[in-house]
Amino acid sequence: MDTLEIVGFISGFAGVFLTVKKNKWCFPIGIINVILSCFLFYESRLYADSLQQLIYIPLLIVGWLNWNANTNDEFAVEHLNKKEIVIYFSLFVSSGILLGYLLKTFSNASYPWIDSLATTASFLAQYLIAKKKIENWIVWIAVNVVYIAVYLQKDLELYAVLYLVYLILAIQGYYQWRKHLTEQAA
Repeated sequence: MDTLEIVGFISGFAGVFLTVKKNKWCFPIGIINVILSCFLFYESRLYADSLQQLIYIPLLIVGWLNWNANTNDEFAVEHLNKKEIVIYFSLFVSSGILLGYLLKTFSNASYPWIDSLATTASFLAQYLIAKKKIENWIVWIAVNVVYIAVYLQKDLELYAVLYLVYLILAIQGYYQWRKHLTEQAA
């Protein structure tokens, strides 16, 4: 365990905790976390995961802008509609397969297929957070389970613990946002 992993753990926990609490400061804290994580994952040859961290930066900025655009402080959670589900699932699968193929063929990446599918699912989940879609938490639950196994295999124990915490927070986030959605509909 090194300093990068420890600070990444702390900032990662804080960012997801603030997301569950619907606090817009989750985005700048998230930016700090992804910068640190990018370097850590690159050192571990988890290239898709490292790329994921870089792409999170503009996604986090968009999310921050989107959440700040609501001037009346109302937090409106929504469900995906059927058309969005089909489109987003298709994009997730096709981009995950493409990235996995590229990493398998042109790099020495560890776990190129699993890492690629988890990465593209993470992009989807982060986009859904920016759009305040409750399904983001379902995607995060699945992603966290996968990453716990990957990080244990790569001897990134602190990140495995972090993703266990993320898993718990994602479950909590789902139930809190669902409660908010029910109250919002009333």
